Amino acid sequence: MSLLIKQKTEIRTDWKIDEIEAIFDLPFADLIHQAQTIHRENFDANSVQISTLLSIKTGACPEDCAYCSQSALNTTDLEREKLLPLNEVVSAAQEAKDAGSTRFCMGAAWRNPTDKSLDHVVDMIVAVKEMGMETCVTLGMLKKEQAIRLKEAGLDYYNHNLDTSPEFYGNIITTRTYNDRLETLDNVRSAGINVCAGGILGMGETRRDRARLLQELATLPQHPESVPINDLVQVKGTPLDGIDRLDSFEFIRTVAVARIIMPKSYVRLSAGRMEMNDEMQSLCFLAGANSIFYGERLLTTDNPSESHDNLLFNKLGIKSEKPLEKA
Repeated sequence: MSLLIKQKTEIRTDWKIDEIEAIFDLPFADLIHQAQTIHRENFDANSVQISTLLSIKTGACPEDCAYCSQSALNTTDLEREKLLPLNEVVSAAQEAKDAGSTRFCMGAAWRNPTDKSLDHVVDMIVAVKEMGMETCVTLGMLKKEQAIRLKEAGLDYYNHNLDTSPEFYGNIITTRTYNDRLETLDNVRSAGINVCAGGILGMGETRRDRARLLQELATLPQHPESVPINDLVQVKGTPLDGIDRLDSFEFIRTVAVARIIMPKSYVRLSAGRMEMNDEMQSLCFLAGANSIFYGERLLTTDNPSESHDNLLFNKLGIKSEKPLEKA
């Protein structure tokens, strides 16, 4: 325990799986203490960064992700929608800003964007940036030249999750490889865009899979600036509907381990908060989560209302963080 505390300021990219599993295995109180100690050294412990996520193109994705309502291969009731017009995106961004969000994230259900579709996304990025908000997009796989175009447009963050461990990945997705995902992250980083990459818990993976996911993120040449930790939202018509839910304490442990091994990354409490009670979310914040998605909709699934989040923040004495400085 003392060894970890002595090393809390060190940014490591050489984490071994046995080290990470040993942190997972700590007594819960010791784990939370270490995570909170590291969190306080690097962040304001009572401040949370707030983002809003909008689906700018919904459904008809050719990928076979077992968790996703937007896959054309899954039999969900989701209605397909074309790319939103610019004025609707700007209006949604203004609403998000008025509600207190500092970052506006735009997601499109593509395997990878075409150059023509990227033109429209560039216009959206420019418009949202002019409003004084940070921008983030998630568009699928990116080529190097596309990443450079997004950087030139002023994009702040690109989200591309690894989802799970390399070993478990084939049980969830077969239409793109793990290396495809890592290549996109490399293209984003090389273009000078901040990386947003995390994963989804509760898909039937083991604790070792969760440790391996975090190891993959923490051994990238540079840690992601933002690490979303999602709790699976089960959607009727997807292969993972009906799977046993992950134990709450195991989810909180994963948040704490992410905080310890990626001490300067923002750890985002992302999808699945509708199924979390206030006590569970509070423990996640105590474990080092310091970012959330704000608003009643996350792409295609429900999210707590802004009023509910504000009530919880008031109970905990948490305030919204100002816009992040550029990395």
